Amino acid sequence: MGFSNLFRKKTVQDILRQVEKNETDGHSSLGKHLTARDLTAFGIAAIVGAGIFSTIGKASADGGPAVIFLFLFTALACSFAAFAYAEFASMVPVSGSAYTYSYVAFGEIIAWIIGWALIMEYAIGNITVAISWSDYFTGLLESGGLHLPQWIQMDYLTASNGFADATALMQGGKSFEDLGAGLKTAYTAWTTAPTIGSFHFVADLPALFIIILITALVYRGMKESRNASNLMVVVKLCIILLVIAVGVFYVDTTNWDPFAPNGVSGVLKGVSAVFFAYIGFDAISTTAEECKNPQRDLPKGMMWAIIICTILYIAIALVLTGMVHYSDLNVGDPLAFVFDKLDLKWMSGIIAVSAVVAMASVLLVFQMGQPRIWMSMSRDGLLPKKFSKVHPRFKTPSFATIVTGFVVAVPALFLNLTMVTDLCSIGTLFAFVLVCAGVLVLQNKPNIPRGKFKTPYINSKYIVPVLLIAGLVFSFTYNEKATMAFLNNEKQINTPEAIVTSLDKEQTENVFTYLKANDARSITSETSDLEKILNAYSENETEYIDLVEALPIDNDLKYETGFALFKHKIPMYIFLIVLLGLTVWSWRQNLSLIPLLGLVCCLYMMAELSVWNWIYFSIWLLLGLVIYFGFSRKNSKLNVQNI
Repeated sequence: MGFSNLFRKKTVQDILRQVEKNETDGHSSLGKHLTARDLTAFGIAAIVGAGIFSTIGKASADGGPAVIFLFLFTALACSFAAFAYAEFASMVPVSGSAYTYSYVAFGEIIAWIIGWALIMEYAIGNITVAISWSDYFTGLLESGGLHLPQWIQMDYLTASNGFADATALMQGGKSFEDLGAGLKTAYTAWTTAPTIGSFHFVADLPALFIIILITALVYRGMKESRNASNLMVVVKLCIILLVIAVGVFYVDTTNWDPFAPNGVSGVLKGVSAVFFAYIGFDAISTTAEECKNPQRDLPKGMMWAIIICTILYIAIALVLTGMVHYSDLNVGDPLAFVFDKLDLKWMSGIIAVSAVVAMASVLLVFQMGQPRIWMSMSRDGLLPKKFSKVHPRFKTPSFATIVTGFVVAVPALFLNLTMVTDLCSIGTLFAFVLVCAGVLVLQNKPNIPRGKFKTPYINSKYIVPVLLIAGLVFSFTYNEKATMAFLNNEKQINTPEAIVTSLDKEQTENVFTYLKANDARSITSETSDLEKILNAYSENETEYIDLVEALPIDNDLKYETGFALFKHKIPMYIFLIVLLGLTVWSWRQNLSLIPLLGLVCCLYMMAELSVWNWIYFSIWLLLGLVIYFGFSRKNSKLNVQNI
């Protein structure tokens, strides 16, 4: 097999013929139950979850009321990608989502890569939501007086890392009572957990419970899943509308001044967290074979889901930042927090219940998407045939659904929420980038059958270069300081917490002794908490820099410099290089503006993620390539046809 065989493609005609064949074969066809209304409900079920009940708080604390512009930007980026998804879904109305679309546009090796990335996206997304659901559920139980041991409601990594950080901070003079709530919980979970030798048995059992329950429902059938999803969507939409209706009477417009307290950088700081609030609309495309009229209803379902959710997010953000000062919103449960602060505890209870329902509905949609990706890859011969088995009675991909349950349940017991959230985001954004690129690749090919939906064409030839020049002018004028710091790789001073948690016992004692002898504010006479002392000085940037510079510790503990700093900028440099290439491509090929903007926006959000997420994602893709060259390449249906 030559190198060209890696890029062998499936034609749209072949895929449509396969769909017709599946429909005449009762043992390999899926039940058709979904309408545009059901698809919109699935989209809302997937999107309205962690974003509105959790991440909106952190994003509002960073950006202030102007966070609504971040929701608009992210919605716009997702809408650009949704146009590309809708065009492909109308053209190729089968399960498989971005995997199938890439098979048509780029060829087998790229299709495998995106399919493998989607496996990670849905699995990691499911793990993320299961962990979040566990947090809300255990919080609800505690508010009702039922207290579970900490070691059965927290993942292993959070407990282990939290114990280490808490120990370092207490070693630096902080008392246990002064630790943050999260660190205290992690410390307690680690120290009270049963041990086998040196191993601490810490596992998130409520997350395991909800995964088993949802997997059973998804296995049972699409009609049952649809009915459950629609019911949960109605419940959480009613709660959200109630929050807006009640909260609007407590809005104090003085809390909206200043509207953007931390400027553009503050608003963009929450870009990855807010993007996670929109993940889910692409899962609709995996249900294409179960739609009554996929070419008409899939585009409608995606667009309406994004529009409705964006309106809800903006309304909630304005109400929250109007009810309390934005700086108070850096909490895990912002909706319940603001009503509790205003002594409306009955609303806090309702919100806690609705959060549990919302998380369950998100998990339901994600858990449906994963098996259908595996089923599509199995049909093409890239995974074992067992994964494409459809249950004769329930008309669902039964084996793939069960495997999905195991793949999600086991890591959910042990993995850290922050890690899996970012990994989910990078996998999803990668899929969005390839789908948008696929539409651009196919836009001028005359032999491709077109569906009923086509992305409106706007020539990007002149628009993209003008936007690039405008971006450069802004960067080197209004944002010159940050731009030059980025290009010159200027050293960055570490935060007080980062400094304190990196010190050993001897270094901690030396730093405290130095501060006691050189404490101009006499803070050391009031407290021995090293982090608290440094935080007091950090309120004045110049004073903090001078103090840290003089501390008797190595510079690598004070600053992030050299390659240690530069490596975090690598994703942004990749984005800038690709952006230049896309500008040239758009000029030469008259590319369609909407999918091109979708590609650029999604790639920018990827660049905002940590370099470690890129490294972990690359390792996952390399593992996938080992499987492809070891099994999938020779078992591919396209390879068998060519023998």
